[in-house]
Amino acid sequence: MLETRTAGHRTPATPTGATPGGREPGRNGRGSGSSAPNRKRAGTAGRQLHAGRITYAVLTLFTLGSLFPLVWTAVAASRNNQRLAETPPPFWFGGNLFSNMSTAWNDANMGKALLNTVVVAGTVALSTVVFATLAGYAFAKLRFRAKNALLLLVIGTMMVPPQLSVVPLYMAVAKLEWANQLQAVILPMMVSAFGVFFMRQYLVNALPTELIEAARVDGAHSLRVVWHVVFPIARPAMAVLGMLTFVMAWNEFFWPVIALTQDNPTVQVALTGLGRGYIPDESVIMAGAFLGTLPLLVAFALFGKQIVGGIMQGAVKG
Repeated sequence: MLETRTAGHRTPATPTGATPGGREPGRNGRGSGSSAPNRKRAGTAGRQLHAGRITYAVLTLFTLGSLFPLVWTAVAASRNNQRLAETPPPFWFGGNLFSNMSTAWNDANMGKALLNTVVVAGTVALSTVVFATLAGYAFAKLRFRAKNALLLLVIGTMMVPPQLSVVPLYMAVAKLEWANQLQAVILPMMVSAFGVFFMRQYLVNALPTELIEAARVDGAHSLRVVWHVVFPIARPAMAVLGMLTFVMAWNEFFWPVIALTQDNPTVQVALTGLGRGYIPDESVIMAGAFLGTLPLLVAFALFGKQIVGGIMQGAVKG
């Protein structure tokens, strides 16, 4: 290193292109022209982006449109049949909501219907999540013969209308003497092709193959790999699939109305009993529909944050 002599002491001369601290400019971001853009990007990364007024207006319109059927159901349930037949229809709540709900509860056997629907929807959602995750893991990461052909066959079943399987399905239910029993509704819906395809698509990218191989090297068998590796990684997608399946099973109408009767109904089957008669009471029907929707609203209000969190966690996975 060069030295320059001054009065009484010597000071080292700084080499060309170096800073007094011995660091070259631009080596760690200091002393270079790229530091300002880096600080700018870091500042914008921590700042929350806001949408414009047009975006908020469009979202508000879609939200109001989505809430209108529910609000109208509550308004109609709070009126009487004569007021609903008038023009213009009512646009605000009346005073008959609780009386109509009480009538619907007693006439449609709504207590038993809600209990049966919770059992059916909960069992179907749980079984679909477990079986679809296992099948999705097999199609995504395991190697076996005709894997692609079997996957195409599973996806192809989604194109078959469910009405085509009603006659043979009812013949099987009658042969097993399951008519008007909940297992007749639960077993045909215990797994879905959509669930298998959904979990397969998620696990293809979210589950690293190296993680499975490392677990096998450590001596983990297949069930332990599924329990300790696959299920924790697939938890966000499992939460979303469980929510979708639960809502679908809760609102299922076509097959339950064939397999069950008013003596052992689900919610959708019980509501058909309110529409009978020469002049159906639409206010009571709306009150029954509102009763059947309330548990879903309560469940989403309690677990909505976890469900949305699972969706967002799955969206940014990897």
